[in-house]
Amino acid sequence: MQRFVKNIEKTIVSTPIILSSHIQKQFGPDNETVYLKGNLLFIDFSVLEIAIFANKIHNTVSIDKYRYHYRDKQGQMLFRYDNAPHHREIPSHPHHKHTTDNIIQSTVPSLKDVLNEISAIIIRK
Repeated sequence: MQRFVKNIEKTIVSTPIILSSHIQKQFGPDNETVYLKGNLLFIDFSVLEIAIFANKIHNTVSIDKYRYHYRDKQGQMLFRYDNAPHHREIPSHPHHKHTTDNIIQSTVPSLKDVLNEISAIIIRK
């Protein structure tokens, strides 16, 4: 679990468009689970809110719950990935992506995937 958290931290530190990060880590008993919650501030003053609950099963990390909520500097949602168990009509249920005007299917994105998507948005501005 420590390695999983270190990889998240390394991804954040190595992303040049991030101005600051505030991530809280809560480890469960015996470091078998971790809850990460916080936000990243980007160079255009947009914000990514992160919530990840991960569980270690047989030396493999499973992300049981996640939410990546990206907002512009005015606080308007640009997109959100999550696996809340709603939107059963989406073929990838419970995994889905909210956009400004739609809900679409998705896979479980890694933080790196989300940061690449945000980088592309910021570069287009």
